[in-house]
Amino acid sequence: MFKSILKITKMVIVFSLLSCVVLLSINATISNISEHKTFDLVEDIPENRVGLLLGTGKYTSSGNINQYYTARLQAAVTLHTEGKIEYILVSGDNSRIDYDEPSMFKEDLILAGVPENCIVLDYAGFRTLDSVLRAHDVFGLTEFTVISQKFHNERAIYLAEKHNLKVVGFNATAIEGTYAVKTNVREYAARAKAFIDIGLDVQPKFLGPNIEID
Repeated sequence: MFKSILKITKMVIVFSLLSCVVLLSINATISNISEHKTFDLVEDIPENRVGLLLGTGKYTSSGNINQYYTARLQAAVTLHTEGKIEYILVSGDNSRIDYDEPSMFKEDLILAGVPENCIVLDYAGFRTLDSVLRAHDVFGLTEFTVISQKFHNERAIYLAEKHNLKVVGFNATAIEGTYAVKTNVREYAARAKAFIDIGLDVQPKFLGPNIEID
């Protein structure tokens, strides 16, 4: 009995260690592919006609303003104000009647001074892969600036590179402290999923007719 327990324990430890090695390897691969393609300073980033603003909810489950949302909003406004992008393509989740990431961003972008005719909404950006591939397959973009936190931009750039799209990322302000722990841990799983999606050639959940941004 003791030997069986010991054997199972060893197998669990070995599996756990191998899983950690795989996750760390995937994480490093995605970061390396996006190296020198994300920018913290607006003066350093090259111009692109369109910025792809990756969606997130405005409020947390506790009802507070989502810091990731606020930082991404400000990053998009800064890029547009400084003339680094002409249009903002807001891609997010609108899978429920009571949840609409793109429209929330649009309202706040307009309040921040971005003209309404410079904002385009993609309601089927259910996850990063959908947002990036729909930017090309639906909106006809081959080059664009992705806007989110650095860890998210790196994953988006990895997906774009694997589909031969020329993308750079503008890093919204990083969120620190306990608020960010859950997101940072979850990112390892998200990167593993992105790696698998590329291997399986996973496509967006929805496509639809082509939409020209002008």
